Order: sequence, then C-alpha cells, then structure tokens
Amino acid sequence: MIPRRPTRQVTVGDERVGRILIGGGKNGTAPAPVSVQSMTTCYTHEVDTCVAEINRLAAAGADIVRVAVPGKNDTQALKQIIPQVRVPIVADVHFHFGRALEAVEAGVHKIRLNPGNISDRKQVEEVIAACKSANGGRGIPIRVGVNEGSIVERKDKQKRLKELGGVFSDNKHGHFLAIMITKLEEYLDIFYDNDFYDITISAKSPDPSLVIAAYTEISKRFDHPLHLGVTHAGPRETAMIRSCVPLGHLLASGIGDTVRISYASDPVFEVEDALEMLYVLGLRERKGVDLIACPTCGRIQVDLFTLVQDVRKKLADQITLPIKVAVMGCIVNGPGEAEGADVAIFAGNQRGIIYVQGEKVANVPEAEILERLMAECVKFENKVKAGQAKLGEKVVQIAPPDPIGELGSGFDKIASGQVDAAPGHTGLTIGKTN
Repeated sequence: MIPRRPTRQVTVGDERVGRILIGGGKNGTAPAPVSVQSMTTCYTHEVDTCVAEINRLAAAGADIVRVAVPGKNDTQALKQIIPQVRVPIVADVHFHFGRALEAVEAGVHKIRLNPGNISDRKQVEEVIAACKSANGGRGIPIRVGVNEGSIVERKDKQKRLKELGGVFSDNKHGHFLAIMITKLEEYLDIFYDNDFYDITISAKSPDPSLVIAAYTEISKRFDHPLHLGVTHAGPRETAMIRSCVPLGHLLASGIGDTVRISYASDPVFEVEDALEMLYVLGLRERKGVDLIACPTCGRIQVDLFTLVQDVRKKLADQITLPIKVAVMGCIVNGPGEAEGADVAIFAGNQRGIIYVQGEKVANVPEAEILERLMAECVKFENKVKAGQAKLGEKVVQIAPPDPIGELGSGFDKIASGQVDAAPGHTGLTIGKTN
C-alpha cells in the first residue's frame, strides 16, 4: 500500500448527526479514514420513505448519505428529513442553483454541484456565500463533481461537436482528461476567488480505465479530498467488478478519501461492498465477521455452498466483532485455515471438525455443523468481550488428518476394495505432528 496522498481536510455534519472528516494530512491535520457514501433511490419529497431509506443506509454502515433535490418540494422536505436522521446529508443539485440555496437554508450538511450543469459565475458565487455562512457561521463543504455524461458541452452544438471530436480521436483519454482538468480549473477559480476551500472533487465515468486516469491526474494538480466513484456502472453483478477494480487500484495507490460504489440496485449493497473493499485493503477497521471459504473442487464431501451461505447469514445477525471464521470443505486446505482462523471448520465425508484458535473442540456429523459452529462463534466472541481471549491468536500447528481416520473419508473405499489400507496405519493424526 502506498501512503495516502495528503490533502486539505473537510468536515461534513454537526454535533447532532456527528461530524465526518474527509481527507487530511495537510495544515496539521491527520488523515481521516476513507468514508463510505451512498444515495437514496426514492423521491426526497416523500418524507417517510426517504427517512426510512436513509436510516437503512446508515444502519448498513454509510457515513454520509446523498439525496436528490430536483424540485422545491424536495428541498422543503429536507426540513422534515434532517431532524429524523443520524447521518450527514448531502443535497445533490443539478440545473438550478436555487435548489442549493434552499437546501442550505433547510440545514443540509453538504452541497454537490456539477460544473456541466451550473456554470454561471454569479449563481455559483451565491451558493458559495450561502455555504460559507451556513451551520452557524462554521460553513458547509461543496463537492464539485464532473461526470463523463455532463462534462461535454450540450447547449452549444458546434462547441459540443468540437469537444466530441477530441473525445473520439485516437487519444480518447487524453482529450477527455484535458476537458475535465480545464473545466475543473475554471470552476475552482470561482471558489478560490471567493476564498472558499472546503471542497471535495469527483470525476466519474463508466470506463474504469478513464476513472483511474482522471483521478490520477487530478490528484497531481489539486490538494482537495477526492470522492471516488464509477458512474452508471450497471447492475450489482457486473458493477461490483467495474467499480472495485479501478477504485481499489486508486486506493491502493494512496488516492481517494471518500467512496461511493454505484449500483442499479438496492443502495444497501453499495455500502456493504464499499466497506468490504476498504476492509480488505486495510483502510477501515472491520466490523463484524471476516468469513472465508474454500473454492469449488472435486474434494468437497459436504454441501459446502449451502453451509457457507447459512453461516454468512447467521454470523451477520449474531456476531459483531471481527472474528475470522473459515469454512473449508476438505482436508487439503482445511488445516491451514483452521490454524489461521479464530473459529474454523473443515469437512470430510459428511462430517466436520471444528477448531477454535487451533484447538479442536468438536467432530460432528454434517447435519450438526451449522448449529455447533455458530455456538462456538458466539462462545468465542463472549470470551473476547470478557478479556479471556484475543482475536487472531494462533495456538497450535495442525497436521492434516489421515484420510481414513477421524473424518472417515476413506473407510467406504477400503471396504469396497477400491483402495488398500495404508501399511502400518495407526489411526488419528489430527492435532499431532509427524
């Protein structure tokens, strides 16, 4: 992992909903954890529905939630929504700067502006002035978001044709990057001239390679925190890859301060997958279980796929600590994972051996694996909470079990004459070294 790029730091929120720091490392600030954002899918003016969705996203782990405010009825609704939620709210403003002014008046915690849609200098300056005086004079930040879908000129057809000619030339990314950087510089000059620096920047595209190139170049030119994302990425099944590949690359390169993964699906999935990406990159402290399982192969002798899904669902409901749990379907990879996990099971012929930090605690038939595994996870979590155990400790080395031993995977073959018993077989070897 490359060290995080130092940036200015902005604060989103207030005492009631909490304050989320974005970026840092400059001007005496420490880098804040990478935050996770999402956006509601309902009409903002449907207050009860919007509040319920915001609270679902917050419960899933979203640090910040954005809402669309295309009409006055939406900005008016913010006055009822904000007091009912416990997470900072961002107003997504397009086309009419008046919506931004109304959102600020309603008590929103951040504004998102799109240079491709609101470009009039006087209008932008009105929004800046409102944001500077908001929050009792402490001000609120603004995200400047340029998207591939709006960055190219649409009103002036001749200008648009010229820009599109550059976009679709041989050096596509080069021309697009020139447009993005130029428009960002022009737009940010308005903020700088008005002594406003509480800014985050985003530059999104559905093309993962362009996303990487855009944020890489922007990170070299501006010291504002970067909001990472891939726009209109598609359904979760494909958008997960389309999003996590470029965002993971950027984050591992030290670029990025807050993220939103975008799906044409339930936004709760956006939050869950963004958090998992940050967990595996070591950029956020994991909450809840770290579940691993072995891949498909011909050695599996239990219904591993059903077992893994059942374990995942039950662990999510019952365990809050970042316990590492391994569910392995055979004796090849099982011992190593049992040794490295806090709680582990590896299976043989319709049976499973359960270990807790390297010590065997049970050998149960397949029908009892789920219940016993969950019981051991709950018991272990309680020990950790009581200070009687620590996460991640390795106690013993586990030798692979004899295939015709305790798991019984070889008895039927021997009885049918398919294989011979090993000469000098002495029985169980689990937990022993050879």
